[in-house]
Parts: sequence; structure tokens; C-alpha cells
Amino acid sequence: MEKVIIVGAGLCGSLLAVNLASKGYEVHVYERRGDIRKAEFVGGRSINLALSARGIQALEMVDMGHLVKEQGIPMRGRMIHDIEGHEAFFPYSGRAEEYINSISRGGLNKALLLKASTFSNIRFFFDHQCEDVDFDQGHIWFINILTNERVQDKADVIFGTDGAGSAVRQAMMKHSNRIRFDFSQSFLTHGYKELSIPPTEDGGFRIDKGALHIWPRGSHMLIALPNLDGSFTVTLFQDFKGENGLDALDGDLDLARSYFKQYFADAYAHMPDFDQDFMTNPSSSLGTIKCYPWRMEDKSVLLGDAAHAIVPFYGQGMNASFEDVHVLNSIMEEGHGDWASILSAFETRRKPDADAIADLAVDNFYEMRDHSGDELFQKKVLLEKRLEKEMPDRYNSKYALVTFRKGIGYRQAMLRGRAQDAFLLDYCRHVSDINSIDLQTLVDQIEEQVTI
Repeated sequence: MEKVIIVGAGLCGSLLAVNLASKGYEVHVYERRGDIRKAEFVGGRSINLALSARGIQALEMVDMGHLVKEQGIPMRGRMIHDIEGHEAFFPYSGRAEEYINSISRGGLNKALLLKASTFSNIRFFFDHQCEDVDFDQGHIWFINILTNERVQDKADVIFGTDGAGSAVRQAMMKHSNRIRFDFSQSFLTHGYKELSIPPTEDGGFRIDKGALHIWPRGSHMLIALPNLDGSFTVTLFQDFKGENGLDALDGDLDLARSYFKQYFADAYAHMPDFDQDFMTNPSSSLGTIKCYPWRMEDKSVLLGDAAHAIVPFYGQGMNASFEDVHVLNSIMEEGHGDWASILSAFETRRKPDADAIADLAVDNFYEMRDHSGDELFQKKVLLEKRLEKEMPDRYNSKYALVTFRKGIGYRQAMLRGRAQDAFLLDYCRHVSDINSIDLQTLVDQIEEQVTI
């Protein structure tokens, strides 16, 4: 039996472990954190996840599709809150069956680990920090952070699924001259702070649970996603610098209260725990990581955030990581003869799509923050929903291509989506009533002029 080592038991690593164990591999999984199966997930460290078609497809691959109904809350569109407190709902799709699902990172991770526990050929080693890797021999060393013991293991292939700060990637970077390793890390000037809207006294939702709520304010914004217990995970996105920047707000609770009352009054009214949340939960950075190559010949490969960490504004970070595992599985089932061939094909096929979703995620930050409240942008969105509803076989918005069309790669979705956006924004500038448009003629024009 071939043996593999997976470094990182987060969402990507736990899904990969289940998939490889089901194929008969001996799987050792090492994780720096403790065993979350034995502890409650702690908030304030993670933005809620939006599970959509690409991620669902990967869960179904390992017979875990039931988690969508068990743990997910459907969000059928964006609820835009203006500064006066008025609300406007914009569906994600003109097709009723297409929506995204709010889901807890901790709950989903725990469910995948419990699934992995049912396999006799998986062994977990928690509280183990990866220290170094010998890629030539397949050796890897860890420090047990509880006992300070140094542990060595060996495998045919080592998978790095250990997140944006990946120790496996750092070990690969030591061989930069040998493999011409290219690495880039870029940060937004904005960071985020997680807050909460608790459930009502009877366990109900204080605001509409069927939407992703956005309070766009130009240079900053607030979002909220529903949880199963009736609460909402609320996230502030704000520049670190400036009068109301995160650096200033973190040190001044009176300023933070005043800022929320001025810009997010209707949300603040539902946040009785604001003071404690704001002072307890840290402000964190938002960054993108790109690197190449992802592999060390036939001995190791990076997946998920270790290979392509992205900002959260397309709701695709988890979905992209899950799709990595799905693509790897597809390549393995194509009949490649050895790991060198499998890993090379995976890297070649997946890298362009990973770069594309990273760029799309940054684009969507500015779209959500700056444009989601803009009249022209809203007109285009409403026209697209009409197109999808009445011409479902002929039109997909950029959002639908990225989020719901799992058979289309991220790069193709990006190129076509951007071209459609440019065409329709220009078109909407010259149209006063989108309900009077001849959709057949419009789709003909789109298909003629958007040829990507």
C-alpha cells in the first residue's frame, strides 16, 4: 500500500484525506492545531464561508453532499443596506435553483474529520508543527508542540494543505534555485474584524436569513452571513489607516461606537454584544498568495491556500480549495501511470484557474464596496437576472459563471464575464427601462460581440 502524508487538517486537507483513503492509500495527516473534534470552534478568527457548486461537487465526490442541507443556510442574493437604512434585494441568479450557502468553517471541518475517522487507513497527528522536508527522500520532520518531541515520517508523496503560511511551501522555497520557485504575496490596504448579530430571545433571526447582507459605503463596508443558531457573522472591512481606520478604531471603543452609529446604524441596532466583540476579536489582514511551481517533481505538491490563498470577496476560497481535490481526483482517474505525471498534470491544469479566481476575488472587493450601491451597476444586475430567468440556456452572468457553472474553469469564467460586464454596463447607460428590452435581440448582440 502506497503511503501519503498530508500536512494540514483544515478543510482542504481533511477532504483530501477522505478522498485518498477511499482509494486505498495509507494516509498520515499532521496538523499544527489541536483536535477540533474535541473542542468547540472559536469565532473571531474566520470569515463565514459561502459554499457553492464547485465545493458541493467535491463534497458529493466523497459522499458528503448531505452536509449542504444539514449545515448550510441558502442565501439567494445580496441585501443591500443604504446609509438611511433602506434595503434592496438583488438575486444571485435569475434561476430559482441557484443560490449559495452560508456554512460554518468549524462545523464543516469537524464533519470532514469525523468522516475521515471512519477509515482505518487514516492516522491523525494533532499538535504537530512541520519543521522541515527532505523532498528527495520523502522524509518530513515535525515538532510535537505539547511534548517538544521531534518526529520523523516518510511517504511516497507529501501534500501541503497547510494554509497561507504553509510550512511545506516554505521548505520548497529553500530550493528556489533548483526549481526556480516564484512567490508573491500582496495585501489589500484594508483588513477585517469579525463581529456578530445574536439571535432573538426566542432563537429567531433579527434580519432576513435568506440573503448575504452588505452595507456598502464606498471605501469601507460591512457584510453579514446567517448561522444555524439564528445569529449572523458580521464582518467589517475597513482600511487600517485613516480617521476611522482599523488602527484607530481598535484603540478607541467610543470612536468605534460613533463610527458604527454613523455608517451602519441599522446593523448596530442589532448588535447588543458590540463592545465585547469589538474589543475581543482581532483585526486581521487580507492578502493574496501566488506561487509556482506547486510541486517538487514526484515527491510533493501544494493544494488550497498553500498554493493560492485569496481574499474572500467572491466566496470562492473554500470552493477553490475543494475543487483542487476534485481536479486532482479526476486526473488520478484518467489513468496517469505515476505520481510525477499526476502532479505535473494537476499543476498545469489548475494554476491558470487559481490565478484567475485570485484576481476575480480582488475585483469583487471593489465591486461590493464601491459599486453594489451604484444605480448603473444595479440596473445591469437586474437586467442580467432577467436574462438568466427568461433566457436560461443562453446567458450566464460573470457571477453565475464563477459560482454556479462548475464545468467552466475560473479563467474562462473570468475572461467571458469581464467582457460581458463591459458590454452590458455600456448598454445600460443608454437604456432607461430594462423591462422594455427585447432580450432575444440583446442576447444575439452579446453572443456576436463577446466571443471569448
